[in-house]
Amino acid sequence: MSADILRKMGLFGIGIIALTQEKLEEFAQEMIIKGEMNREEGKKFVIEVLSEKDKQLKDIEEKISNKVKEAIENSGIATKKDIQALEKRIENIEKDITVK
Repeated sequence: MSADILRKMGLFGIGIIALTQEKLEEFAQEMIIKGEMNREEGKKFVIEVLSEKDKQLKDIEEKISNKVKEAIENSGIATKKDIQALEKRIENIEKDITVK
C-alpha cells in the first residue's frame, strides 16, 4: 500500500480506527475512477486497511486492559481471585476446627 494513498486518505491525522469499511470502499472506488489504482488493488487496499484497523483495536484493548489491571493492583482493591483464595482458606480453617 503506497504511503501516498494513505496520506490522501488522511490516515496519519485521524487514524485508521475511525474509518469504516463503507468509507474505505468509497475511497477505493474514487481512486479506481481516477485511475490511481485498479479494482484488484482497491480490494487489496480495503482488506489491508481493515486488517490494520483490527490490529490497532486489539493493541488498544490490550493496553487498556493492562492499565486497568495495573490500576486495580495499585489501588489495593481485592480482586475476585483474592476473594476466592480467602474463601478457600476459610473453608480449610472451618474443616480443621470441625475435625478437632
